[in-house]
Amino acid sequence: MLILDELRVELEGYRKDMRELHNILNIAKLREEITGLQEESGEAGFWDDLTNSQKVMQTIKHYESTISSYEKLNGFLEDILTMIELQQEEGDDEAAALEIKKDAGSFKSQLETMKLSTLLTGEYDGKNAILTFHAGAGGTEAQDWAEMLFRMYNMWAEKHGYKVTTLDYLDGDEAGLKSASILIEGVNAYGFMKSENGVHRLVRISPFDSSGRRHTSFASLEVMPEMDEAASNIEISPDDLEIDFYRASGAGGQKVNKTSSAVRLTHIPTGIVVSCQTQRSQYQNKDYAMKMLVSKLAEIKEREHLEKIEDIKGVHREIAWGAQIRSYVFMPYTLAKDHRTSFENGNINAVMDGELDGFINAFLTGLSHGTLLKQ
Repeated sequence: MLILDELRVELEGYRKDMRELHNILNIAKLREEITGLQEESGEAGFWDDLTNSQKVMQTIKHYESTISSYEKLNGFLEDILTMIELQQEEGDDEAAALEIKKDAGSFKSQLETMKLSTLLTGEYDGKNAILTFHAGAGGTEAQDWAEMLFRMYNMWAEKHGYKVTTLDYLDGDEAGLKSASILIEGVNAYGFMKSENGVHRLVRISPFDSSGRRHTSFASLEVMPEMDEAASNIEISPDDLEIDFYRASGAGGQKVNKTSSAVRLTHIPTGIVVSCQTQRSQYQNKDYAMKMLVSKLAEIKEREHLEKIEDIKGVHREIAWGAQIRSYVFMPYTLAKDHRTSFENGNINAVMDGELDGFINAFLTGLSHGTLLKQ
């Protein structure tokens, strides 16, 4: 079939891309590094220094994941080419050809994602990501928009094979949510998601306005790398914490475990507050809340280039006009446009279903070329 001939030629060309990617990722060097680190981990006294041992094991895991991802993708390419060869020998089969074409599309998408990962060179890029959503002023309209963003990022994570855990969820007064936090677990989750930190603006005909008027709504998204005290060099004194236990409430459904004791932590020196109410036990809620607090303090300390935790002050940014990083327009036309990179996508439904790679790619490319300020 002509379609398979053209597809075979196109895919054979990607073998060069895979060789280049092999060199960019420095796969051979990573194998050497893993061998050296594994030898180090076998030395006497290795586990005496818990901070260093954890760092070494995390590095090994990260390198192994990079190699595995590359080998899996390269094998996928060769498998598709083999299927094309077998199908050409067996004769015309339109259904099989369409399936092969679908696999080819999946390969190209994964290749672009892996190429994108080579731009992730930040210290925390390989870590899991904690996303916290806040509805802006505007009541139900803004709270509904915050929930739409919550769904959008959940769908993006699921499309990319990441594990998503809801940590906190506070329902809106009539619809949507006031605030929520999720943990996205997987390699480079923070590296990809850091581009999404900021205020997001929605323009649409409000479904809550009987007059059918156009409304503008705002919601903010905070993105932090998941950290623990050992990895972040952040030490929190128990005397600096105010801990409140309360019963989870609201109509969160499966998002909220109402049989568990919710936990709210207030870091007294900075005024930063975090909470978790979705886990099975009070201990788990407290553990996740502590990770969220450490992550937030570490992110602020890094972003503000501060010397010590005592210099951190709670940051309160207005969730309103002029501060947005991206606008989503549902009428009179449909468009999602990033104001930092000028990247835009007119298929608003696809964007709201988690098709965000174009925005992320444009942001990371801008960082690597020095055309954007680092977040």
